[in-house]
Amino acid sequence: MGNKTEHQQTRAQESSNAIERMYITMRHLFNRGFYKPMGVSGETLREALLLLRPEIYGSIGEEKAELEGLLYVIDRLPIGIEACRFINLTSDEGYGDSHFKAIIPEKRRRNCYRIDTEQMNIEITRGRSDIYDILTHLTFLFVESHKISNRVLIDDEGTTTRDWSKLEEVVLSKKKLSQNEREIAITHVAYILGRTFKEIVAVYHQFATASQPERFLHIVYWLGKLALDEQVNDNKRTITFSPVLRERIGHHIHGEIWAENIKAILFKNKLLERPLHIISANMHSVMNTLFASRALKHESSHKDVFQLYEMLSQNNSESLRNKVVKLAEQQGMIYIKDTSGTNIGVQLFDTDKIAVSKLGVSFKEGQETSEKPVLLVMDYAFGEQAYETMDELLKPYHVENKNIHLNVKSISIMGKAGILQGGKGDIMIPSAHIFEGTADNYPFTNELKKEDLDKLDIDVYEGPMITVLGTSLQNKDILKFFHTSTWGVIGLEMEGAHYQKAIQAASKVRGNIGADVKVRYAYYASDNPLETGATLASGGLGTTGVRPTYVITQNILEQILN
Repeated sequence: MGNKTEHQQTRAQESSNAIERMYITMRHLFNRGFYKPMGVSGETLREALLLLRPEIYGSIGEEKAELEGLLYVIDRLPIGIEACRFINLTSDEGYGDSHFKAIIPEKRRRNCYRIDTEQMNIEITRGRSDIYDILTHLTFLFVESHKISNRVLIDDEGTTTRDWSKLEEVVLSKKKLSQNEREIAITHVAYILGRTFKEIVAVYHQFATASQPERFLHIVYWLGKLALDEQVNDNKRTITFSPVLRERIGHHIHGEIWAENIKAILFKNKLLERPLHIISANMHSVMNTLFASRALKHESSHKDVFQLYEMLSQNNSESLRNKVVKLAEQQGMIYIKDTSGTNIGVQLFDTDKIAVSKLGVSFKEGQETSEKPVLLVMDYAFGEQAYETMDELLKPYHVENKNIHLNVKSISIMGKAGILQGGKGDIMIPSAHIFEGTADNYPFTNELKKEDLDKLDIDVYEGPMITVLGTSLQNKDILKFFHTSTWGVIGLEMEGAHYQKAIQAASKVRGNIGADVKVRYAYYASDNPLETGATLASGGLGTTGVRPTYVITQNILEQILN
């Protein structure tokens, strides 16, 4: 038994060192200004990633190609990046006003611009976590691309296999494929990737877009093509960081513009000195909890409220969602579209304008207008960006030669996280946030309790949670260690410690907000990274996330409104 634990411990330590090495290397390369991922400069990153073998990247350490991990990464990078030899990470440098069309990845809000056939620019406006995320994904992508070139290269002169020339023929011909031609192409690709025909067919359509139904073939071809070019002609792919980005990073430029704009709107609407409750959530659950039942009277009469929310979360229910938005706006909701580059939208709800008696949650009546709460709902931040935005938001507003402190009464954070016991859709209530890679920990009194949420057949877990440097860097050994050691961690996410660091600084150090501000944190499980097949790469939650999202939202609102 002792040996087994010892082995687990050392594997966890190895993994922990690998993550630390990746972060130090990424910071070093960023300061240097450029690097070649498959050259000497990128070696440390590749080695660390291969030593780590994160769950999300599945078979990265094996000879065969990783398919689910590839889909996960491709969804988070701009379309066409596989064909670009030069990838340039920039700040917001004015491309939005140019003829370049912004390419926004399916699963990550960031503006990207295809400059020419060889270059892709990716705009970084959400801080270092965004850079780490991109570099980790690109390292994975390039490691996978070399698996392809190693399988198709016959000799040093650049002679390739028949499978490769057949794939090249199909991709470059650009013609519409018949079912028969597609299956022939898949046969060649299966050999190139070291996968079965059946495995390729299972993921093929998940890569497709309306304009590019055969996108999977293109991705494999271009990844292999650029890797061959690196191996045969020494034309290495290069990642550069623009001078403006290097100068600006870490200076809260976008967060400050974002927060100032919100405070100006609160001031203009005479809401700045009212009791303020900040909620970090999505842009629909608070609005739906307050207004959906009334806006959709006819649709909701024969449904329980959760069925109504499930209906609203489906892709084809835009007209229903518009009805809810319309009622919310009639009753004073102000939507602040982001123009700062943070990609964080905001909704303001003035409870003085809401018909309280018809709310979906109980409400303390008979307050003076000046005492009635204002809800500020901000969309999810990304990693370190949570510190930047919350830190700036909690600063006083300077107007007419004086500083007006915000009357912040509570801050509630809800979101999704990986769970280490239980499964998708369960709820986690943290008692502290621990920073991965350090012993930094942020204990707090969480106003949300297990008994508040322990209903409706949802399992609820309470305990410390770990704020990780990137979800795509976690493996089972590290997570098992955190779960089974005296840390007793119940889950992992990317923002908690960053938010709490900003809140503690504002309330206990700087005195920007009251020291008695209440905090609430709750997360629902998007995946269980300790279970094979239940990681983030295995796909979304579907409607599993609807119930826990609204159970958390209702509890937060009931506590605020009473």
